[in-house]
Amino acid sequence: MATSDDLDLGTLDLGTLDLRSVESAEFARIVRDTPARRTAEVMAGPHRRRVLDELFRRMETLFNPAQAGDRTALVRWRITGAGGALDTYETYIADGRCVVTPHGTDRPARLTLTMAAPELLRLASGNASGPALFLTRKLKMQGDLRLAGGLLSYFDIPRA
Repeated sequence: MATSDDLDLGTLDLGTLDLRSVESAEFARIVRDTPARRTAEVMAGPHRRRVLDELFRRMETLFNPAQAGDRTALVRWRITGAGGALDTYETYIADGRCVVTPHGTDRPARLTLTMAAPELLRLASGNASGPALFLTRKLKMQGDLRLAGGLLSYFDIPRA
């Protein structure tokens, strides 16, 4: 019988699993323990949008207003994938809150981040660093680079 320590993204039944029931630290551990090839396969499959929706939903709950201070910013996230897949999300940080829009809008973004889904999973789960992804060209940034430098500190990202 598999224990939770044996689970990775490829062995989870993403069709029936209630992703909200997976604790953030456990999600970070699962992402850490999933081989890159398997993560890419899962994020190219039918559950891609469901996993991304849950990841961005958690951004609202993991937001730390004390870290963000009085900043106001719209961050556009462009998540690329196999076959030209592109999902766009926006996070609006203002008034001590982070509000996620699960699609792009016409609002001007202060920062646009573009990366493949596996890199986003690793970044958002504390298993990759933004500077390392940027230096290896797996993360592209357009706009306020100072905002980009501190953005992850606005969230209480669990560590695996």
